[in-house]
Amino acid sequence: MHRLTISYSEPADAAGFEADYRDAHVPLVGKLPGLRRFLVSHPRPLGPGETPYLVAELWFDGADALKAALRSPAGADTAAHAQEIVEKHGVASMAMATGEVEDVLP
Repeated sequence: MHRLTISYSEPADAAGFEADYRDAHVPLVGKLPGLRRFLVSHPRPLGPGETPYLVAELWFDGADALKAALRSPAGADTAAHAQEIVEKHGVASMAMATGEVEDVLP
């Protein structure tokens, strides 16, 4: 499995961001070819340091499936909408990371 993780900082307009994310962005993500799992969380800090406002995890069968999804028309639409809601709702930062997921416990 391969995972794309997207972290969003606290938006200036949290209510508007949540509405746009749930009502418009989630359906776009759902159209990504090869998407196996889509998780969203609002982490709570456990100590000092910066905590993202929202973290999204998109799971695919492998790196090639992830690349194909990102290069697809649905991937372009999803990326453009993410940028739109970041700008519209005053999200200071959006960070993306990808990597292979390894089960380390049986």
